[in-house]
Amino acid sequence: MANITSLQDFYREMGFVNDIELKHLLPDGLEKEIGHFNVFNIASLRQKVKETKLMPYNRRIYYKISLIKGHNRAEYADKVIDIRDNALLFASPKVPYNYLPQDEQQAGFFCIFTPEFLAASSTSILLDELPIFKPGGYPIFQLNAGQIKELEYIYEKMFRELASDYAFKYDLLRNYVLELIHFGQKLQPDIATYTLHNATARIAGLFVELLERQFPITSPGQQLELRTAKAYAERLAVHVNHLNKVLKENTGKTTTDVIGSRLVQEAKILLKQTDWNVSEIAYSLGFEEVAHFSNFFKKQAGLSPLAFRS
Repeated sequence: MANITSLQDFYREMGFVNDIELKHLLPDGLEKEIGHFNVFNIASLRQKVKETKLMPYNRRIYYKISLIKGHNRAEYADKVIDIRDNALLFASPKVPYNYLPQDEQQAGFFCIFTPEFLAASSTSILLDELPIFKPGGYPIFQLNAGQIKELEYIYEKMFRELASDYAFKYDLLRNYVLELIHFGQKLQPDIATYTLHNATARIAGLFVELLERQFPITSPGQQLELRTAKAYAERLAVHVNHLNKVLKENTGKTTTDVIGSRLVQEAKILLKQTDWNVSEIAYSLGFEEVAHFSNFFKKQAGLSPLAFRS
């Protein structure tokens, strides 16, 4: 499954593949003006998508707040959280995770919104500074029956308002999102649900998956987003030295070595299977200078890019 690099990608992954549906969900210019917001019923969406993995590990360009009902597991680079019944989950574009349903009885709601959506609010709130959205924080809260009822009411208001013709409905929807955020801020995490079982293998697995999601390169204008060990460590919300240690233990190679091997593998594919010039290939693989790419390729492959191509 490809990286979600746009809202169009998100909706296509959720099963909205019809261009008319997409145009209705993403009217021209509206998200640039007020940001983007939407709310979903998980049970209904599961029927549409027909998948067991609603939240795959990938790059996201939106924030997400979910009221989850059902047995699930959320895997982060530094912890695994087991969700037995009901929980409130906060997801940030900067903290990747795997979300794995553990049974078929999945229900609840979630809303997505872009940073621009809340930027239009009169409340000056910095999302990435909040503990619920920070890397290494506590993004999942177990809920009791009373809390579930309160949260369900907020989501119900979101659905009603989004469908209304009220001229200032997005102002109200921003208030409802802020209400969810403050609800989460007041909750205390159930730390007992956090486990570190096989943490090094999990980090290594997430790293490899994140690395592979950078590929394939499909056009000369496409450029790798993550090129360095530091960039991968930041995306995984772990220290770069810890990531390096984990990969050495699991693969016998450093982070830089693993990245380099995958880059040269993709470079060979592009040199043999496309007519792109070396400059275009160098750019797509994240090299600002052709000379740097040529030196890198020769060191890894034993000959120059042009020699390999011929």
